[in-house]
This record gives sequence, structure tokens and C-alpha cells, in this order.
Amino acid sequence: MTSAVELAEDPSVVSGRPRVAGAPEGQDAELAVRGSASGLRISSRLVALGLTASGVGLLPWLVYLAVSLPASPVAWHWPAAWSGLDGMEAAGLACTGVLILRRDLRYRLTAAATAALLVADAWFDATTAPPGSGELTSLLMAAVAELPTAALCAWLACRGLRAGGPPGDRDCAG
Repeated sequence: MTSAVELAEDPSVVSGRPRVAGAPEGQDAELAVRGSASGLRISSRLVALGLTASGVGLLPWLVYLAVSLPASPVAWHWPAAWSGLDGMEAAGLACTGVLILRRDLRYRLTAAATAALLVADAWFDATTAPPGSGELTSLLMAAVAELPTAALCAWLACRGLRAGGPPGDRDCAG
């Protein structure tokens, strides 16, 4: 299997994607495959429709949860839940940093996932904190640490997707 770094060094690569033999100049592999394989287009459309229907189908479930869950539940594994979430955030941040240092295109994926984890952490910190100093502490952590770091990770993921190539000065700092 060819790595993303090897593809980026290959002269037949256009915008970080491999060229397909016989594809017009400037057309990348993804577009060439879509244009020539209508079966792929249909399956992608079915997946997209299925995901959309699943998202809409969850709306009644969200209403049910909002009116039926207890206001003060007991969570038997509370420390494991929070330390597990923070551990995933730490792994995501470290992996994103290492992948950027290695100029590995997969940093985009870890940055996007880490941004989502950080936003979820800020949300659950703020909504589960006890009133008073606990609430203030969680809101300060969200405002000062979690949400700015999530924004940085989201920016890295989006900036990397627009650039189309391996991370570099232009990609991450420009």
C-alpha cells in the first residue's frame, strides 16, 4: 500500500491525489473513478441518503431523551468516563502533532477527530458541572483551553483539506 507521503512525492500526483492513467490532465483519481463507474456514484448516494435519514430519524429519540432522563443520574463509572475522554484528547493532540512533524497527510483526520472530542468535553463539562465554583471552573476551562484548542484543530483539518498537499509552512501557518 502506498503511503500518503509517497504519493505526495510522486510526480504523477495532482493535488495530493494519484492520477489515473488516461484521465485528462488535471483530473484526479477520485473524479476519474466517479466519472467512469456509475456504480460508485450510486453507492455513494445510497450511503449519503442513509446517513441523512439516520440523522433525521434520531430527532424523535432526542426529544424522548430530553423529557425522560433523570435530572440527576448516578454514573457508576464517572472517573473512567472522564479520564477516558481526556485520554482520547491527549492521544489525538499528540498524534496530530507527530503526524504534522512527519509531514503525514493523516494529520487532517486526527485534527478533525480531536476537535470533535474537545468540543464534546467542553459541552459535557459545562452541562454536568455543579452550580457555583464547579460551573465557573468548567466554563473557564472551555473558554480558555478546550474550545480554542478545538478551533485550532478544526482549522488545521480544514486548512489541510483546502491545501491538498502535505503539511508545510504554507499549509499550517499561512
